[in-house]
Amino acid sequence: MNIYLDLFCSFAKVGVLTFGGGYAMLPILQREVAENKNWATEEELMDYYAIGQCTPGVIAVNTATFVGHKIKGISGAIAATFGLIFPSLIIILAIAAFVSNFADVPAVQNAFAGIRACVCVLIINAVVKLWKKAVVDKVTLIIFALIFVLSVFTSVSPVVYVVLAALSGIILKSLEAKK
Repeated sequence: MNIYLDLFCSFAKVGVLTFGGGYAMLPILQREVAENKNWATEEELMDYYAIGQCTPGVIAVNTATFVGHKIKGISGAIAATFGLIFPSLIIILAIAAFVSNFADVPAVQNAFAGIRACVCVLIINAVVKLWKKAVVDKVTLIIFALIFVLSVFTSVSPVVYVVLAALSGIILKSLEAKK
């Protein structure tokens, strides 16, 4: 299959199967990109998530752009990004045409309540999988704990957390290497 079509279709599959936004896409992105297609390692994917969190836009769209660029440059980035957003664009246009007519229907409200619960499970699943690859020793556990506490008790930009984590990694790993 043409690589551009493969990028488009793979990311369109992620886009059409995901409800709940960028974070909800992470487990599906992980499965498709790292496990099924081997376009990136899980470590690379975590780096893309981190960078995607720090850059403007939705994390899943940014990640698709990074993966597409890795595979086939700018044209690959465009194919992957367009593939990811295309299903949402079509679905949103269809829903927008009818949502005001059905928003108060109890079955619709109940369906969305169930979808929100499912999205939470998918996000937790992605966190558990990423945890196994990211928190691998005492140093990364300390960094995780520090950033977790800061994120719970402050409302600082995620960019600050990523920069702090990077600096902490440099400092703590350097200190560990000197011992």
